[in-house]
Amino acid sequence: MTGAPRADARAKLERLADAMAVATAVVLPWSISATGICAVLWLLAIIPMIDASALRRTFAQPAAWLPVALFGFAVVAMLWSPVPFKEQWRATGDFLKLALIPLLFIHFQRSERGHWVFAGFLFSGVVLLLGSALVVMIPELSFMGMPKTHGVLVKDYISQSAVFTLCAFGLLYLGIDAFRLRRFHYGALFLALAILFLANLFFVVASRTALLSIPLLLLLLAFKNAGWRSAAVVCAAGLVLAAAIWTSSHNVRYRLGGLFEEVRTHFSEPSRTSAGERIEFWKRSIRIMSGAALVGHGTGSTREMFLRTAQGHSGLDALVTGNPHNQTFAVGIQLGLIGVALLYAMWLSHALLFRGAGFAAWVGLLVVAQNFLGSLANSHLFDATHAWIYILGVGVAGGMAMKRSAVPAPLPSARAA
Repeated sequence: MTGAPRADARAKLERLADAMAVATAVVLPWSISATGICAVLWLLAIIPMIDASALRRTFAQPAAWLPVALFGFAVVAMLWSPVPFKEQWRATGDFLKLALIPLLFIHFQRSERGHWVFAGFLFSGVVLLLGSALVVMIPELSFMGMPKTHGVLVKDYISQSAVFTLCAFGLLYLGIDAFRLRRFHYGALFLALAILFLANLFFVVASRTALLSIPLLLLLLAFKNAGWRSAAVVCAAGLVLAAAIWTSSHNVRYRLGGLFEEVRTHFSEPSRTSAGERIEFWKRSIRIMSGAALVGHGTGSTREMFLRTAQGHSGLDALVTGNPHNQTFAVGIQLGLIGVALLYAMWLSHALLFRGAGFAAWVGLLVVAQNFLGSLANSHLFDATHAWIYILGVGVAGGMAMKRSAVPAPLPSARAA
């Protein structure tokens, strides 16, 4: 008598968890607070459904236990951190969110609604694209008192660029797939939407990281769909397209041309520019890491170590930051080479998880590649929006990929029976 009610309650919890995952994807481009609330509600819904066998099966894979190992080492590294406990505990939160990834794996190995999460994120991205167009047409428009930036309705142009890049390349994959299946109307719609997202990035506003990553993601898309020959053709066509965009887009020339000028100026006559600051942060990060190469200076120690190395200096050498604008250094200063090894092992294990075919595998690979490329000049795993994009994208797509690659248990033979 208790089996049916228990199964019914579980089904309700699964539907609630799916709904909260979709809600998290929908609100992610708009509000970090709402994202956190939806994620907590999702977590509360799945906790009663987690069983020991699912945990053992999932944690047998490096893609699941490596994020938890990185968090675990961050907790251990609190022991030798020179900063107050409050700062240490805050810094562990940057690593703690990664521990949600294996729980997402577990849930979306069971759920049949993983694609709803992707659809929710895409829908939200399209609405944000419309909002960006409105801000361009009505410059005085603002949303919830947000600072006015050309083409940006909420948050900042870096977060918006990450969302638009993901939407564009997700749509490009769907468009190619639709044409391959001779569904030309869907293919045309998907490609048209992808072009609108890319047009916003090229001609309205975009981060330098997004503009530099787009050619590499395009090569990855070509290789994923048709191998190296297709990638070579795309590379040649991309050079022609890049030249056309460069000549026609003031935004691209300003963002990338300004980057090269800032780098050149920094080495000839050092001045405080975005690129110049990053170069100085990276140089000092290497010096800081060398002081505790293996295990780092402890969780939450980044600002303190920059403060110590700034004493007695002036100009760029006196700058103090808690964010070295590079994920490797952001982890390495705190956790040393052991932490960096865990970070790169995590990225690699997640990339290998998406070697298969299908849209979920492409989304997962796209999210990992975008995060890795962006983390060369930013600390994206510690930036709220980018971290949640990585956690949700890898977690949902990874669970779907695991379910697809799972081999069913063989039926018992007649002799064994």
